Amino acid sequence: MAASRGAFSSRIGFIMAAAGSAVGLGNIWGFPTQTASNGGAAFVLVYLVLAFCLAYPAFMAELLIGRYGQANAVTSLQKISRNLLHKRFAFVVGFGGIICAALILSFYGILAGWMMSFAIEPITTLLGFNEASSWLTSQSMERNLVFTALFMMLTISIIRRGVEQGIEKWSKRLMPMLIGLLVLLIIYVFTLEGSKEGFEAYLNPDISRVFEPDLLISALGQAFFSLSLGTSVMVIYGSYISKKENLVTLGAQVTLIDVSIAFLAGLLIIPSMYVAQAQGVAIFDAEGGLISGPNLVFDVLPTLFNGMGSIGLFVGFGFFILMSIAALTSSISMLEGPVSFVVERHNIARKKATTFIGIGIFMISALIVLNFDALFGLAISISTVYGQPLIAMLCCVFVGWIWFRNDILNELKQGNDMVEHSLFWKIWPWYTKFICPTAIAIVFWHSL
Repeated sequence: MAASRGAFSSRIGFIMAAAGSAVGLGNIWGFPTQTASNGGAAFVLVYLVLAFCLAYPAFMAELLIGRYGQANAVTSLQKISRNLLHKRFAFVVGFGGIICAALILSFYGILAGWMMSFAIEPITTLLGFNEASSWLTSQSMERNLVFTALFMMLTISIIRRGVEQGIEKWSKRLMPMLIGLLVLLIIYVFTLEGSKEGFEAYLNPDISRVFEPDLLISALGQAFFSLSLGTSVMVIYGSYISKKENLVTLGAQVTLIDVSIAFLAGLLIIPSMYVAQAQGVAIFDAEGGLISGPNLVFDVLPTLFNGMGSIGLFVGFGFFILMSIAALTSSISMLEGPVSFVVERHNIARKKATTFIGIGIFMISALIVLNFDALFGLAISISTVYGQPLIAMLCCVFVGWIWFRNDILNELKQGNDMVEHSLFWKIWPWYTKFICPTAIAIVFWHSL
């Protein structure tokens, strides 16, 4: 069954794909600004602890469900169900994750389209096409529709090729490019006036803030959401992993890559903001916090690039290409969730299913663009504020309370004979049963 479904051909293929899914636009601009607003290095320290102590166990739960089930999210969850009630519950959880992934992709495609248009703008400016440059950076309905469509076409073309030739092949290409661009931009920004103040703001710890409730909640939410938990993505990716692989170390490696790239993103974004301040750009909002979100990426940083002169065109091009790559590595995983469900449950050819589902999600994106003020924020809230924490929590409930402990151990043993005697096995089952659901519930309650 695994062979006919497709599978990752190598360990590095899975690591790049899973890390690509985890590393997205939230890591590149969400994590750095949260860090700066929550005690600098104090937030980074708390984030790292929570990523490995709470997010990693939940991440492992989803991978295990997928590899055991060797199927889409719904079928995999139903395979570990004990009775009819559990199976119905499994359908709600699995299908809920699929819907969540599709909804995230619908607004994510719009954001990614903005990144693509801003990446092209330096080229048109260099060529002297000022009118085109103005259109590319304007908030027009036409531009949003065109670039959302282009981004969705890219995503569809990769998923149509399947697991090995699509997801794995392109993740292995895009992730090294992303890391390389990130490092080069960090090195360049470090040479600019104002960057040292930014590095200090990012890395100088305010230990007194470590135990602040808001800081803890923010770090916990960032740790869970940055690993694509609660979207069925890691259940699907887990189902494509060979039974010979050691899931404990694989999960740890993906978590490490994810938090490392988030940390590197902070080393780029925060110093860049202080460089912009040195050039006269306002980087603090009315409340005194660092500007974040779209205002940071589409107002503050472009102003910084413009102030660099001709070199700013190349730096801006590199930055927005970086953002586009980060978006693409995440979007292909989000489309795979609904595609795998339709292909396996309804016996539809992958290429056909991918095309129709991709077009369907684009239609939702178009509806959001046409009713932007009313629907954009709503789509984000439903999927990321409510959907993701609930689905992630319920997956932990499945593993902790419904799945037989011996079945879990036997699944882990297939890639690691000695796992029963490891520290992981002594701690992890209790984490997923009690700590993870409680922690996610706290994040969810706080978001309300």
